[in-house]
Amino acid sequence: MSDRHQEQDATPAVIDCREVTRTYTEGPEKLTIFSDISLQVRPGETVAIVGSSGAGKTTLLNLLGGLDRPSSGHIRICGQDIHRLSEAGRAKFRSGHLGFVYQFHHLLPEFSALENVMMPCALAGMKPAQAKEKAKSLLVRVGLAERLEHKPAELSGGERQRVAIARALVNDPQCVLMDEPTGNLDEQTGEGVRALIEDLRDQSGTAFVMVTHDMTMARSLGRVLRLEQGRLVQEV
Repeated sequence: MSDRHQEQDATPAVIDCREVTRTYTEGPEKLTIFSDISLQVRPGETVAIVGSSGAGKTTLLNLLGGLDRPSSGHIRICGQDIHRLSEAGRAKFRSGHLGFVYQFHHLLPEFSALENVMMPCALAGMKPAQAKEKAKSLLVRVGLAERLEHKPAELSGGERQRVAIARALVNDPQCVLMDEPTGNLDEQTGEGVRALIEDLRDQSGTAFVMVTHDMTMARSLGRVLRLEQGRLVQEV
């Protein structure tokens, strides 16, 4: 076992998911998306979740982010059972501990890159001058020093995704959850985003959990888990 993995095993999990099941009721039928899933993610670790369409990958990601509730089981983020919190409590907890990146960047079109990245800081009550400085620093870090005042329509797909990653990191989350972050990008641009994620993980100690169809990206970044037939198994 590498020194890095030994260090991870000795540190508390950022995400500790225990025996989680998610079912939906459709009329007289109960549909089980997955059952008894357990997953631990440690600081600075990248976990890729792969699987066929409809396997429940995005559902699992939403559970880990407190955007949906499990039918049974427990999910702790940084030691907090997030599903014991009220809806307002979960939203506040997410803002302070988690970042989110989606396949579609969800940037606000009327705001500049800098303003988009500042938004989570404003929602957390940070003073505008401090939020601006922090957002600017992150955009420089992701290679967008010359694009601070550009609006999303003026940016390339890869640049928009870099803005979304900076926005996800601006409140110093312990974990960033990513749903197909390179799904709409060409191979070369996707490789640039992959390298960026790797650098950010190594420099900040932030954990990343990523749903992806890109097996090359998944294998190059870290641990790969496959969600199939309601079970989460380690890829060999």
